[in-house]
Amino acid sequence: MSLFQSENLIYYYPDRERPALKDINLRIEEGEFLLVIGGSGSGKSTLARVLAGLIPDFYGGRFGGRVYFQRRDIREIDRRQLAREVGIVFQDPEKQLVMTSVEAEIAFGLENLGLTPAEMSRRVAEVLHFLDLTEVKQEFTAQLSGGQKQKLALAAVLAMQPRVLVCDEPTSQLDPVAAEEFLNLAKRLNEEMGLTIILIEQRLERCFHLADRLVYMDDGQIIYEGTPAQFARWAAPKEIPFIPPVARFFAGTGFSSIPVTVKEGRRLLRSNFNIIQETPGEPVWLKTSGAASGKQRVIKGNPKEPVLSMSKVWFAYPNGKEALQDVSMQIAVGELVAVLGANGAGKSTLLKTMAGLLKLGRGRMLVKGRDPGKNGNRPGDGRIAYLSQNPNDYLFQDTVEEELLFTLNNFGLPDDGVVDELLAKLGLEPCRRVNPRDLSGGERQRVALASILVTRPALLLLDEPTRGMDYRLKDELGALLTALCKEGAGVVLVTHDVEFAAAYATRVLVMAAGRVVADGPKHQVLGESVFYSTQIGKMCRGYVDGVLTLPEALARLTPVQPARQAVSG
Repeated sequence: MSLFQSENLIYYYPDRERPALKDINLRIEEGEFLLVIGGSGSGKSTLARVLAGLIPDFYGGRFGGRVYFQRRDIREIDRRQLAREVGIVFQDPEKQLVMTSVEAEIAFGLENLGLTPAEMSRRVAEVLHFLDLTEVKQEFTAQLSGGQKQKLALAAVLAMQPRVLVCDEPTSQLDPVAAEEFLNLAKRLNEEMGLTIILIEQRLERCFHLADRLVYMDDGQIIYEGTPAQFARWAAPKEIPFIPPVARFFAGTGFSSIPVTVKEGRRLLRSNFNIIQETPGEPVWLKTSGAASGKQRVIKGNPKEPVLSMSKVWFAYPNGKEALQDVSMQIAVGELVAVLGANGAGKSTLLKTMAGLLKLGRGRMLVKGRDPGKNGNRPGDGRIAYLSQNPNDYLFQDTVEEELLFTLNNFGLPDDGVVDELLAKLGLEPCRRVNPRDLSGGERQRVALASILVTRPALLLLDEPTRGMDYRLKDELGALLTALCKEGAGVVLVTHDVEFAAAYATRVLVMAAGRVVADGPKHQVLGESVFYSTQIGKMCRGYVDGVLTLPEALARLTPVQPARQAVSG
């Protein structure tokens, strides 16, 4: 019998009329690396909670069917025993942290297992090293960055050495290098230790090729099971977006064999594609961005007018750490600026400083030519809207609609149709009457975003806005932010999602140790970067430089005749 087996599983959350899971029949084998994908609200996180034994005991609701773990009904297994065998990392790390220091948090689960002090010390030191947390082991957990909190939650679970590791978007707040390290570690644990990995992930370019098997979910049901390569071949002609950019590129050019890694893509690219030459003297990215074809963005207002300017800004936390060092920049009307960098580089501190939540140590900042410290952050030309990493901080009303209306009432603004408009644009209309805390992580993120967009801000500051969002929702968010920029707003977003930054940003900043180390047009900054590059960019590097996104690759590369040749993979 399989390690996990579900039979006709169906589950309803309390007070919900539609089932979150229905007719789930799934087998998971010992030592398997299973990737679970699907849209926001498709039932992925609910399935993870079932496998960890949290549903229905912790969440309540109605439960039907059977779920077996090692041939035993999972509901009949002692919860302490199950916790030793199945570890889970939640989408929101703050739900998982209970101790005040990093080292104590990792040791907490080990103490409950009754391990000896020597064994606890060894395990704690091991995971601190693996996840690069040694330097912050004595830090207060509440002062960690979002990415550091996520790594800490992972460390606390890995220290218990479970037989099964269930991860619900574990890399959503990790920078590209740290995310790559964690996923490679998970693969090593799977291959060398026999650990069963059940991974839920939205950024498929990071992990698609690592899985032994893939499960695609939609509307609470399993739609497809198979290997990643099999799924890519099945999904591509149906225009299902849940495949990585390299696979989508080859599907879009008619190849019957779809590669799932950059290495496979580069091999096929060199022998089966010609480069469409650019106009002499014209940068590659200009030709493919639409600017050369008359599709340049038209922005209301003066594109050179700064919405925000910072001059020689410094900021230090009470512990003496210089989080910002000599930062100078301007954010112009209509700009969409993406801020990239490693966890702890100062990105979130930069946004909080822009929002007026942190007082400058040295330097000067102006919003629409005014000092926000003197004029205040109030409705008007200088209005600032800020969305932090944790959407739960914004959700305290009984329904989604009331959340948006509360913001309008608080600022004394009328509802001129903006609530209906945002609910439709962000795909939240079905959730209008639902309590926001009953929604999935991605849905809560969109509600929090809508709650600040209702003020139509002049400057929008977003910290990891795509966390928990699937490809379709990220495209819709990108279109919404682009529209706001065309209306004359400035947008600054902190993100680890390089694919999103490449698709929608007009400018990219890279931070390290509190300083801005790169600042320029996205093609210049990302095109020159090794780690902060897109999957398409990595595939095209050295063959056709300056290409970052799928549309750009399709515009610059054409298959060798015959155009729809089938290539063996």
